[in-house]
Amino acid sequence: MSASASSASSSASPVPPEDDVCSVCHDRFRIPCQANCSHWFCGECIIRVWNHGAAVQPCKCPICRRLINLLVPANITEDQNDDPQLQRVLGEIQHYNHIFGGAPRSLTQRLQDLPFFMRRLFRELMDPQRTLPLVFRARMILMVALSAVYVLSPVDILPESVLGLFGFFDDFLILVIVFLHLAAVYRSLLLYRHGGH
Repeated sequence: MSASASSASSSASPVPPEDDVCSVCHDRFRIPCQANCSHWFCGECIIRVWNHGAAVQPCKCPICRRLINLLVPANITEDQNDDPQLQRVLGEIQHYNHIFGGAPRSLTQRLQDLPFFMRRLFRELMDPQRTLPLVFRARMILMVALSAVYVLSPVDILPESVLGLFGFFDDFLILVIVFLHLAAVYRSLLLYRHGGH
């Protein structure tokens, strides 16, 4: 069995599926980390993959071959906090995120990452135990409200009544831009939380 994209779960910091294993070591997850492509690996295994290749560029996912520019560790329990190996691996993940988390990414990469970040953002919004910063919540609500007003408004750059289906292109474009911006802001929040910049 290989590591697969995580299924939707109710927690904001998801954990790998129970019946899944790391696709690198083919064993149960130790210090599980989710990559921006949604695949799960042992933290130490994915860092070993990166160290095996060129250390000046991000490693590729062993499953889907997409560049990994963000690793998000699963929540660590209180009793695990004192483990020196855990601290070493988390430090290496933090270093990886610091190096590659802020690297410029192409529009294609951003679009590929969009489902991952939007799923995590939605989970975090739905989890009452997790709180997003008030500034981020306000910014998100404002962006969604303004884009909804534009999409629902009869005033358009490309009016649907004149151009038919082609008139929906500007509405679609506005929604894509809003979601890309929300994903970028949420990504920077994740990097901040998990030791990026």
